[in-house]
Amino acid sequence: MATNLLSAAECKNANSKGASIRKLPDGDGLYLWIYLDGRKYWRLRYWQAGKEKSLSLGVYPKVTLSDARNKRDELRKQLQADLDPSAERKATNLRKKLAAENSFEAVGREWYGKQLHTWVPHHASDVKRRLENNIFPSIGKRSIDEIQAPELLRTVQKIEARGAYDLAHRVLQVCGQVFRYGIATGRCTRNLSTDLRGALTPHKKQHQAAVRPEELPELLCAIARYDETGDKQTRLALQLLALTFVRTNELIAAEWVEFDLNNALWIIPAGRMKMKAEHVVPLSRQAILILTELNEISNSSRFVFPGRNRDKPISNNTMLFALYRLGYKGKMTGHGFRAVASTILNETGFNPDVIERQLAHCERNEIRGAYNRAEYLPERKRMMQAWADHLEKVIRSSDVIELHRATG
Repeated sequence: MATNLLSAAECKNANSKGASIRKLPDGDGLYLWIYLDGRKYWRLRYWQAGKEKSLSLGVYPKVTLSDARNKRDELRKQLQADLDPSAERKATNLRKKLAAENSFEAVGREWYGKQLHTWVPHHASDVKRRLENNIFPSIGKRSIDEIQAPELLRTVQKIEARGAYDLAHRVLQVCGQVFRYGIATGRCTRNLSTDLRGALTPHKKQHQAAVRPEELPELLCAIARYDETGDKQTRLALQLLALTFVRTNELIAAEWVEFDLNNALWIIPAGRMKMKAEHVVPLSRQAILILTELNEISNSSRFVFPGRNRDKPISNNTMLFALYRLGYKGKMTGHGFRAVASTILNETGFNPDVIERQLAHCERNEIRGAYNRAEYLPERKRMMQAWADHLEKVIRSSDVIELHRATG
């Protein structure tokens, strides 16, 4: 049978000549179909088990005459091997579809979606960024069951090469969670992260800086004088953080609707808590006085600490940079107030369970946590007032005033 009957010029200039479809043969079953509206498609005509079939080879001119001939010749080899090109194409497309559904990125995003409701927004953002920036570009398209340990190691070592040792360990930990989900859903059979134990550069966890208990008076006095160089709202934020020892992000995003000043309670909704459980903070007299001042300067914003844009709170760095300006860079952070409060309250003799409950270090069990928001609340109220009284005396005196555990 004659082949290569068409020329490039013929393909370019051909039209349908008024027919709904005009078919120009190139031989061996290859045709250029030309539609009335000018569209042109390559198709291969062949017989399988005595039945005529047709297969699309692409759109002209994106698929050139030479490309179409090469495709025809390859498909003819399949026919000579008693394979049906149409069935082979469907099988190939199915394999690609399954591979895409089982890619590390697909499994990772599916796992991420399952976990999302259990995370606070900033943690969810961190996890997503770690995957999208460090893992997906390298192995995201690979089928999760085909990835090998050395391949995963090379990917994570790129993070190490930037000197980001802690991030490398965190990213590998996230990958391990994705692999475990892949095992549970039948997409892979092993967690490669366990094979890499000891393969990364060790990283010593750095605890966030916090002053020692005996250094607290000097810090509080420095904060009290912050208005001399900084703004009043930041000073009040630092003082309220010291009184409540909540997490920094829980404080800066606080909204007025969360406060019940009549009952001296701050109820932080579950969506803003690290453990995704509503948290109650008893407010001391000193804390309520600070909130009264803040209400006067918040300019009707829904946020207790509005930024320059009144519809948004201050940034995460506002209080940290204030501590820097006070000379505490590397010595104290917003999180450090939690550590120093925990140390002093435990040394004073308050019930450790009461302290842990106030620090919101538990409860991971969602059902138990729903009932525990007010656990030890009377004791916590007494403890928070005793803590506030202690801080007030510390500021008023150059000596450390002993904190007496409240009773009753």
